[in-house]
Amino acid sequence: MSLSTCEPQQRDGKDSDSNHSFITVIPIDFPRNRGFPQPPDQYSDYSPGDGDYVSDGSKLDQGVDEVGGITREINSKYKQVISHDYEDTPHNPQWDRTNNSQADSPGQSLNVCVYLMGDIALCMELEDGTNTTVEDLVKAIVAEEQLGLPPSAFKMFTLWMCSGLLELQLKPHHRALAIRAKWPDLLARYAHATESRQRRDEPVLSFQRNIFIPQSCDEQIKDTRVLDLLYAEARYNILEGRYPCEVAHFIVLGGIQARLELGPYNPQIHTINFFRDQSSRFLPIHMRRGAWTSWLHLSGKNSPEVRLLEHYKRIPASTPDRKLQKKYLEIVWALPYYGCVFFQGQVEQPVRGLLSLIIHQDVPVLVGINLKGVYIIDNVQCTLLLGLKYEELCWDFAKPSHEENPDCLPCLFLQFRVLENGTRVSKVLQIFSKQAVMMDALIARFVEETKKKTSLAQRTDEVDKPLTYDTGTDSDGNGVQIPLATLTQRDMSQSCLGNKLSKLTLATFDEEVWWR
Repeated sequence: MSLSTCEPQQRDGKDSDSNHSFITVIPIDFPRNRGFPQPPDQYSDYSPGDGDYVSDGSKLDQGVDEVGGITREINSKYKQVISHDYEDTPHNPQWDRTNNSQADSPGQSLNVCVYLMGDIALCMELEDGTNTTVEDLVKAIVAEEQLGLPPSAFKMFTLWMCSGLLELQLKPHHRALAIRAKWPDLLARYAHATESRQRRDEPVLSFQRNIFIPQSCDEQIKDTRVLDLLYAEARYNILEGRYPCEVAHFIVLGGIQARLELGPYNPQIHTINFFRDQSSRFLPIHMRRGAWTSWLHLSGKNSPEVRLLEHYKRIPASTPDRKLQKKYLEIVWALPYYGCVFFQGQVEQPVRGLLSLIIHQDVPVLVGINLKGVYIIDNVQCTLLLGLKYEELCWDFAKPSHEENPDCLPCLFLQFRVLENGTRVSKVLQIFSKQAVMMDALIARFVEETKKKTSLAQRTDEVDKPLTYDTGTDSDGNGVQIPLATLTQRDMSQSCLGNKLSKLTLATFDEEVWWR
C-alpha cells in the first residue's frame, strides 16, 4: 500500500505540511452526540407482539459450561462500537460511493479521513484505496510520526465505521470502501430507523480501542500518547451517559476534565456562571439543570455546577496533568462496563396502573457487552438497569416468525437467578433489537474465552469460587454449579450500579418447578 499527502480543507488557519508524506494531521472540533436525550422516534416504528418469535436453539436451561459449547452459523462479521454524530464534519465526496462495482475496481485512488477520539483527524490519500485493508490503514496510522504512537498501539486500537445509526468495529482484512459500499444494506438489516433516515445517514472511519483487548492491558500502559487516546474515549463514554456512575463520581471526573482543559483555577474567569454555561462540556445530560432553572438562576450549594466548581478549585495548581489523567482513567477502569461494545435495543417497561396500559411503550436501552459480561443501560437517565457476568447468565437468540414483517424484531433472552422473598427463582429478560444477532455472536465468543480461562485456572491452581448453589439434586443430574446473581457478590456498593429489576418487565419461574 502506498499513501501520499492529500489536500484537506484547511481549518484554524493552519496549512498542511506539504513535505510530510503519508498522512496530513488536522486539528478538528466535531460535535459530540448526546446519545438519546429523548426516546428516539425510530423505536416507535416497531411494536413487537406476543408470540411472534421462534427460538433459534435452546440455551436458556443450560449453565455457561453447556451454553458456550453450542455453535451456530451466525454472521459475526460486524461488531458495534461507540457512536458519534459526525453529520456536521466535512467528508470527501469520494467517500460517498455505494456501488459495489466501484468498490471492486482495482487501482482506484481514494481520499479518506480517519477521526481520532480527541481533536485530531487524519487525511489520507490511498493510491489503491479500493484494496486497502483495515490492517494497512492501522499500520500507517501507528507509524505516523506526528502522532508518536508506539508499535504496541497496533494491537490496542483499530478502525470502526460509525454513524448515528450503526457502529461497527472492522476486521483487519476488511476493505473500508467495500464496507462503505454495503452500508445501506447493513442499515436495512441492523439499524432502528426509517428508510428516509437511513438514506441521510453518513458513516465515518474512527480510530478507537479494540474491544477484544483485555482491560488489564490498558492498566499497564505507560505511553502518554496511548493514554491520551484512552482518556479521550473514556471521557466520551462518560459524557454520553454510557458509563453510569454515582453523582459524586461524575463531579470528580468533571472537575478533573475541567482542570485538564482549562488549566488552574482563575477566580476572574471560572465563576459559577461560567460553569453553568459550560455544563454540557463537563457533565452528562442527565445531570444538567433544565431550562427553567437556568432562567431562574437557581444554583444552590448542592447543584451540579456548584459542586463541579468546588471540586475544580480544590485541585492544586501544581498537580501534573498526567497524574490527573491517570486518576480519571483509574476511576473509569473501576466500572464493570469499561470497554463495552454498545448495541441499540428496547425492553418492555412494567405496566403500573390503567394509564400505563394506554400509553405503554418500550424503553430504548443500550446493551453493553465486554469480556466480563452483559449490561443493560438507560443512557438517557444514565442508569444501569441490569448487569450480569457470564458466569451468572444464560442467553438465547430468537428470530421473528414473520421476518418480512418490519414490526417484528429479533430478540435476545437473558436468563439469570436471584433470591426473591427467600425463594430461589429464575428471571428472563427479553431485549428487542435488529442487532440481537450481533449480540448473540459476541456473547458466544466471550463465553468461550471465559470458559477457557476458567479451565486453565482450575488446571494450574485452586481459585476462589463465587457463591453457588448445588443443582446436583435436580432431575438432570449434571451437578453443575451456577453462581447466584446477587448484588452481594459485586465489588460495587454504589446504588447506580445495582440492578434495577423493578424497572424491567421480567418473566419469573420458580426454580423448584423450572428445573423438574
